[in-house]
Amino acid sequence: MHIKVTDNEELVAEIRQKLQENDNYCPSKKEKNPDTRCICKKFIDMPETGVCECGLYKKIRSMNEIVVLLTF
Repeated sequence: MHIKVTDNEELVAEIRQKLQENDNYCPSKKEKNPDTRCICKKFIDMPETGVCECGLYKKIRSMNEIVVLLTF
């Protein structure tokens, strides 16, 4: 399983701005704790492919797609 940033550039810019304003905590969560820092624990623990709650990241299986991990 790989983690990739979504292809929607407008969404990426919007979520990154919200992350900066929110001290890198998920903008989709009300709580601020270690589990809600981006990339949130709920997304990391997802056993299957899918998209995180804010839409910034997605889990993929394909080895042919570019994997992008952000470090804040």
